[in-house]
Amino acid sequence: MKDIVILTERTRLRLVDMSDIDVIHTLHSLPETDEFNTLGIPESIDETRLIITTWVTDNKLVAKTNYTFAIENKLNNSFLGLFGLKLSNNKYKRGEIWYKFHSDHWNKGFATEVLVAMIDFGFNTLNLHRIQAGCAVGNIGSIKVLEKAGMIKEGRGRQVLPLSSGWSDNFEYAILENDKRN
Repeated sequence: MKDIVILTERTRLRLVDMSDIDVIHTLHSLPETDEFNTLGIPESIDETRLIITTWVTDNKLVAKTNYTFAIENKLNNSFLGLFGLKLSNNKYKRGEIWYKFHSDHWNKGFATEVLVAMIDFGFNTLNLHRIQAGCAVGNIGSIKVLEKAGMIKEGRGRQVLPLSSGWSDNFEYAILENDKRN
């Protein structure tokens, strides 16, 4: 599974590499994509480089516990965003997902399309039992994406997300391997 590529109708997901630094730095620097993200806006491209270096290193491991994908438009190879999957201890067969799309590509169905494909990857390729995600309660766009992809809201964590606007509650979503999938 070294050169993992996941295709959807309109997108291609491939493991990030250092050549993605400029587009990832731009994505992380957008105030609108930072609103519900705990990472914060990087102070410099060097800060972005440190983040990407960790992802690239993790992506090269044979026994992966973290996957970070660049999402590209299949039509023109343009960068749409990022998708991550962090695996738990193998005993629990659980993965936690996150995603971040450039605001130019919001409300076009890309996030739902990619999430559905990644859920399939998690269950069918990685043999996971459970895939979960957290979402700030004010992030209506992500809430819609998670629910359209078949994830179920399981709970609410109070003031767990340190956002730039202050502490935010977090909705907890999950889907199990035997749940109905979209």
